Amino acid sequence: MNKTKIAGKIDQAVGKVEQSVGETIGNQKLANKGVFEQAKGAAKETLGNAKDAAEQLQQSHKNEAAEKADETRDKISRSVQSAKETVNKKIDKFKDRHSA
Repeated sequence: MNKTKIAGKIDQAVGKVEQSVGETIGNQKLANKGVFEQAKGAAKETLGNAKDAAEQLQQSHKNEAAEKADETRDKISRSVQSAKETVNKKIDKFKDRHSA
């Protein structure tokens, strides 16, 4: 959970208290302020959720890129090894033909 989400949850809680107190004592200004704080907190929490989702997506892309890089390196390594073996076999055949 990031700071933005935490701040949003705190603002919402404070807003609920302010609204409740304002309604209880008949202070419309305080009650309205509480509703405003709740809305502000909900917006902050939503922004925090969006940030978390963006970070998860970014990490997912990094992981996918790393996996693709690993696969590519492995394919190249196998290809190089295969080419080396093929060339060595041809060299051995060439030596066998010319040593006899």
